[in-house]
Amino acid sequence: MDLRLEGIKRKIIAISEDEKQITYIYQNKNKDLTKPEEIVQLEAFLKLVIKYNYKPSRIRLYEPIKMGVETKQADMVVYNDDACLVPHILVECKKQEVSDAAFKQAVEQAYSYSYALPNDVKYIWVTSGLKDEYYSVDKSIGTRVQSSDIPQCGVKSLSAYKYVYDAENLEYAEGMQKYFDLSVIEQDKLTRCFKQAHDSLWAGGQLNPSEAFDELDKLIFCKIWDERKYRKVGEPYDFQIILISKDDIKDEDKRRVVENENLQRRITDLYEEGRRQDPEVFRDNIRLSPEKIRSVVGYLEAINLGDTDLDSKGRAFETFMGSFFRGTFGQYFTPRSIVKFTVDVLPITKDSKVLDTSCGSGGFLLYALNKVRAQATKLYPNYKTNVKQRDRWHPYWHDFASNNLYGIEISEQISRAAKMNMIIHDDGHTNVITSDGLISDVDIERITENKGFKYGTFDFIITNPPFGSSVRQTEKAYLKTFGLGKKEEDWLAVAAKPAVTRENQSTEVLFIEQAYRFLTEGGYLAIVIPDGILTNSSLQYVRDSVENWFRIIAVISMPQTAFAANGAGVKSSVLFLKKWSKKDRDAILNKKEDIIKELLLERDYINTLATWNEEKKTTLKKLEGFSNTTGLGKLPEIKKTTEYKSWSSELSGHYTAKVNALKDDLTESYISDRKKKLADYPIFMAIAEDIGFDSTGKSTGKNELDFIGEELTKFIIKVK
Repeated sequence: MDLRLEGIKRKIIAISEDEKQITYIYQNKNKDLTKPEEIVQLEAFLKLVIKYNYKPSRIRLYEPIKMGVETKQADMVVYNDDACLVPHILVECKKQEVSDAAFKQAVEQAYSYSYALPNDVKYIWVTSGLKDEYYSVDKSIGTRVQSSDIPQCGVKSLSAYKYVYDAENLEYAEGMQKYFDLSVIEQDKLTRCFKQAHDSLWAGGQLNPSEAFDELDKLIFCKIWDERKYRKVGEPYDFQIILISKDDIKDEDKRRVVENENLQRRITDLYEEGRRQDPEVFRDNIRLSPEKIRSVVGYLEAINLGDTDLDSKGRAFETFMGSFFRGTFGQYFTPRSIVKFTVDVLPITKDSKVLDTSCGSGGFLLYALNKVRAQATKLYPNYKTNVKQRDRWHPYWHDFASNNLYGIEISEQISRAAKMNMIIHDDGHTNVITSDGLISDVDIERITENKGFKYGTFDFIITNPPFGSSVRQTEKAYLKTFGLGKKEEDWLAVAAKPAVTRENQSTEVLFIEQAYRFLTEGGYLAIVIPDGILTNSSLQYVRDSVENWFRIIAVISMPQTAFAANGAGVKSSVLFLKKWSKKDRDAILNKKEDIIKELLLERDYINTLATWNEEKKTTLKKLEGFSNTTGLGKLPEIKKTTEYKSWSSELSGHYTAKVNALKDDLTESYISDRKKKLADYPIFMAIAEDIGFDSTGKSTGKNELDFIGEELTKFIIKVK
């Protein structure tokens, strides 16, 4: 239910066209709706009227309260009578981003207001819109006791809990408390809930932000498992704060300790149940105190993650992850517009086997999953209402998620976040592993026991490998197993030399070769690469290898600012490649070898070099052209002179220049002949200057990748 629309319909509020002002009709008050506290207060007011059935005429806003010589204002007071003389509920509203410490202060403030009001307030409700706490108050004996809710109008007693499964279908007797089921919330609010829950864990210094993120991941995992559990109508959820009656434990502190212990036990049971089903997601136990668990549960207990729109909850989690990790872990986040563009243009289907060799937070995998899910929805558009269609819709994409979607991430923390990201999207985490993406498929299977990561089996690899780091031969023995990990063979060398492993090689170069190994013939690679691979003369050998291995489909240049918001300023492009068949690759290699042989024979290269070498030796021996020999004695004595050394050096330089000129001429001829004799094919090229955001990450309202993507999709369909 949209509370605002319902409030307008019931004529209890009116909102200006620009949505900046709210009018409370019964209270005859106008408020500024751009202020965060006013938004929270409006939501609380509408809940009181629409969900708790209190008369709007019995609710007063900004009620003055005399406290000694000062006059304060309570945000809202709900009265039990039309004359508004008998206060029943006092409501204190805080902005959504309020800290836990400030929230506790708000509770104390509300408690002091309740004492200052004439007559007896029975309940206190403190809300930030993201977190709620409720208390019953007994002014006569000076106590407050936390309650599970405030009562609906006419309700005399409250249960120990608030949230139950399928609450709407419970039968309620008059005066009986109505329970609530979990509710779907908007993306922005869900993002704030994640953030506030995270902040509540690390504020105070017991955990650092990174540790807090891991622990929050675990609790979100528990929340999802709790929602998936089978329940009867009216059965309470485990992932909520369940209180103990003061009649059972009178001491408030002891009561809270036992409540927290019970909550911890329920959460631990959920966690262990989930881990039994999927032991790879989390390997260590929950390391939070019972009080910290309670703090997080307070933010998440009312939310229905399962029924929240997939895109909304995915965006919320990714936005939260991005805001937390960006900077230190900025390289793990490829901008959404680039991810969407890359996946959209590729012909991925439910039968495709898809891999990201450095998957980071899982963005490429999620978009591949959503693409197949969208295909299922297009085939079965009535799956929500038609049982037969749903029985086909779900396996269509679910089997793809479980069996065909693979990811490798070297950072265990980021890998875990990727798995959680996939779980929140309903599936796809099964084959996300923590591993170095450059080790062999045999080693991956040995380390992870996952047999799906076999060379030559993937139809699509979509990835953004880390830039700027190097693999050193002294640190990673596998460098010598890569062709691009060795120094390139010089086809103009007179004698072949044994392959020499490079001292180091950049990771982005090695990931190209690793992708080639993983792909099946005809498989596609879409990879974000630094432009240096395309332009640096020293990396020509890399481009030659790419030409040998792949049919180059497209090069899409990204703006300099593409990764600036993530803390990286490297100019980059998205390279689309299609793996040649063995027949096509061999044909290319053979053609290149033929061109080389023809050139070497045509220029009589070997004999020419040998002739020049003999000329040089003879000239040096006979001192031809060296005129300053008078009175210097025999040859050994002449060679010691400065004049001879200068002359011989000049002579060697002369022949070296002749050899280099011949090599340059042959190289140019090779490039020219290669262009003429190798099969020609079109390559799609485009420059994207605006991809939807600027260097700070702010939206520009324009994305050239949309148009480029449409054209590239058509081009790829025609590629053979």
